[in-house]
Amino acid sequence: MRDEPRDAPSPAPERTSLGELARLFLKLGTIAFGGPAAHIAMMEDEVVRRRHWLTREEFLDYLGATNLIPGPNSTELAIHIGHARAGWPGLLVAGACFILPAALIVGVMAWAYVRFSRVPEMGGVFYGIKPVVIAVVAQALWGLGRTALKTRTLVVLGVAAVLAAALGVHELLILFGAGLIMAVLRWVMAPAPQSPALLLSGVTHDLTQSVASPTRVAARSVTVAAGGASIAAAAPFGLWPLFWTFAKIGAVLFGSGYVLLAFLRADLVERLGWLTERQLLDAVAVGQVTPGPLFTTATFIGYLLGGTPGAIVATVGIFLPAFIFVALSGPLVPRLRRSPTAGAVLDGVNVASLALMAVVTWQLGRAALVGPLAIALTVLSAVLLLRFRVNSAWLVLGGAMLGVIATMWNR
Repeated sequence: MRDEPRDAPSPAPERTSLGELARLFLKLGTIAFGGPAAHIAMMEDEVVRRRHWLTREEFLDYLGATNLIPGPNSTELAIHIGHARAGWPGLLVAGACFILPAALIVGVMAWAYVRFSRVPEMGGVFYGIKPVVIAVVAQALWGLGRTALKTRTLVVLGVAAVLAAALGVHELLILFGAGLIMAVLRWVMAPAPQSPALLLSGVTHDLTQSVASPTRVAARSVTVAAGGASIAAAAPFGLWPLFWTFAKIGAVLFGSGYVLLAFLRADLVERLGWLTERQLLDAVAVGQVTPGPLFTTATFIGYLLGGTPGAIVATVGIFLPAFIFVALSGPLVPRLRRSPTAGAVLDGVNVASLALMAVVTWQLGRAALVGPLAIALTVLSAVLLLRFRVNSAWLVLGGAMLGVIATMWNR
């Protein structure tokens, strides 16, 4: 496969107004069901295809960069986009507006949970939403894949990454392994050979200098927490301990958002004794069935433990590291692309990211596409997205309505 030309420069203005950023990410935070893969797909649709704020290559670079730092990937991608379009104010506005709707919805559900002792049932809504989400993610994979898979080498690497993910290899190993392979291949094919260690030193320094120190401190903290997990007695509850517990988790959590469950259980159930197993599972369930980042599970837990102040403190704690990491690493992304070796690393990470996204989509599809209605919704949504470019927000809302109607019809 020969190299495809890069996307043309974006025709959009140099900067975007804060109001426009706020409107877009408030909308996405309200309708972005389906987890990080779906969130990324919706952002690509809005930011690349509709508004032309970023080229596909720029979007992929920011996506690859989010996979190299801890925290919620889709939230960090929103923060990157905000910074790229409106500087530091845009960084804060885009991230906060993407988080706020989900946090408010989860807070209301936490209030209902405490008052009525059960999680509200939304089976019909999500029966209709899931097939649409599969189509949205597939459409994004198609567009991003055409940009990322620029050479035969990257195609082979992508297939290998899909196989590795399907076999259960850890996400970090796949991402960093893909980046390392592309860096080594770049060195082998370089006209002026260099030492691999010398070739990679600049990349490693750029990628790790800004995040290594806080990550190491947080990693030491989580190690201490794991060592104390066997303490049976509940620790005294306080808002500061709650904040630091969630800030620590947000600072060290790599990989899928669903890894969050293991971290929460180790700290809140085993070490601190603040939650029961059932409360934790209910909190994660609410995070799954609401729009926006899964990390708003922290909002639910914070409300259970400390009411509204607890919800605010836990939410700020778990998302704050994402803003810090993006602020530190974001300015490096254009510099990395200008470096041939760092660009090769990003190419590898981008392809691996899409491979992980593809495997998640396959797994979600096996669970979501049950019955003729679900399959028909997916096919219809794919046609409307690819052929007629219908906004994904309308498809999500339409799927939710059809799901509710179908559930009521079957009663």
